[in-house]
Amino acid sequence: MFTGLTALLLLLALARRGWGARGTQTQGALPPGPTPLPQLGNLLQLESRRLDRALMELSGRWSPVFTMRLGPHPAVVLCGYSALRDALVLQADAFSGRGFSNASLAETVSIVFSNGRRWPTLRNFAMGALKEFGLGTRTIEERILEEAAYVPGEFQATIGAPFDPRRLLDNAVSNVICSDPEFLRLLDLFHDNFRIMSSRWGLMYNIFPSLLDWLPGPHHRIFQNFTELRVFISERTQRHQQTRQPGEPHDFIDCFLDQMDKEQEDPESHFQEETLVMTTHNLFFGGTETTSTTLRYGLLILLKYPEMAAKVQAELDAVVGWMHTPRLEDRERLPYTSAVLHEIQRLISVLPLGLPRALTRDTHLRGYILPKGTFVIPLLMSSHRDPTQFKDPDCFNPTNFLDDKGNFQSNDAFMPFAPGLGQEGRGQGWAGPQRHGAHPASLCPQESGCAWVQAWRDQR
Repeated sequence: MFTGLTALLLLLALARRGWGARGTQTQGALPPGPTPLPQLGNLLQLESRRLDRALMELSGRWSPVFTMRLGPHPAVVLCGYSALRDALVLQADAFSGRGFSNASLAETVSIVFSNGRRWPTLRNFAMGALKEFGLGTRTIEERILEEAAYVPGEFQATIGAPFDPRRLLDNAVSNVICSDPEFLRLLDLFHDNFRIMSSRWGLMYNIFPSLLDWLPGPHHRIFQNFTELRVFISERTQRHQQTRQPGEPHDFIDCFLDQMDKEQEDPESHFQEETLVMTTHNLFFGGTETTSTTLRYGLLILLKYPEMAAKVQAELDAVVGWMHTPRLEDRERLPYTSAVLHEIQRLISVLPLGLPRALTRDTHLRGYILPKGTFVIPLLMSSHRDPTQFKDPDCFNPTNFLDDKGNFQSNDAFMPFAPGLGQEGRGQGWAGPQRHGAHPASLCPQESGCAWVQAWRDQR
């Protein structure tokens, strides 16, 4: 299927731009990499394999820092813990730009793909608001424990019959954020978009948007789904406008609307209704899909390694007991359980390529001068599979996070979401509304929780 699609794209590209189109040329001294074809770049070398695995293999043939061409667009790939650290940690500011070649998918007014001052402004606002509504406090924990109490009963109701836990786990995670029954439909839209964007259709559309617009395929469903998502969030925003009390926010949307009121006279304000819709979408998407996927793979791994699951259960029984549920305060006394949870995230690498980056200025990296605006692919999975950092990196081994005495030990190479944060984003926190009794950050008034926040805590 994709061989035919690639051939068609090649013919269309050649007809439109000519064999020697300048889009394949590179400005600046980018690192060497595999020889590209005009317009197609190195896509044929990625044709039959998972993109992350293919990039890992190419890195072994070239170097930890090499250049790929996704169609006509050059991209510098960072592979291995050392290269990722040198770029994303030691030069965090320079690599803090958000890279995306197709603006229609980039959602540039959102928190995830923003660039310039919008990124630290929205990031700090979101973190400040969520902290006010329970981030890092017992409020979030209580909401999660409440929802988790229902999950075992649902599992038991299957009476041992095979079943797919995806919808159950999606629901459990999303209920922490928003208990609106209509949200069940949105979960399906999130999952469908995540699947399409992770497929070759999504990759090809991002590289050749103007061409794929004319070709049939599932990539068109991304925008249909997104329109429905946007309508849902916009309707919730309108309800907040009608019912909220300015200065007395009950959730994240109220906080954002308050900030819009404060900056309504500022023509350069980043707080606009479209930004609210897109940022809320990002928080929904990031909180449900990554969390439920991690839980689902975690169950699969523990089923495959029952002896390790038994050790986790034994530790929980000894430390927590049968009459109580595990809490965050128990974590330090559960080293093996913590190691298993970290090893699950390491092995599955739920965001194997991380979020695309773009250089904010000309930058030196390992003897090369990378020009401002260079597109960068941080291959986070390569850090998790780095044999210099983890024992038997392709195997599930919780001792990767245990010392010789069985105590939990962290590892800087563990980066399930991303390492580093640009300096311009630090120390500029938003104070948030100073009132007590506010409900935790959510999208629906009087509902509590935000399941994605732990992921952001780990990332930052």
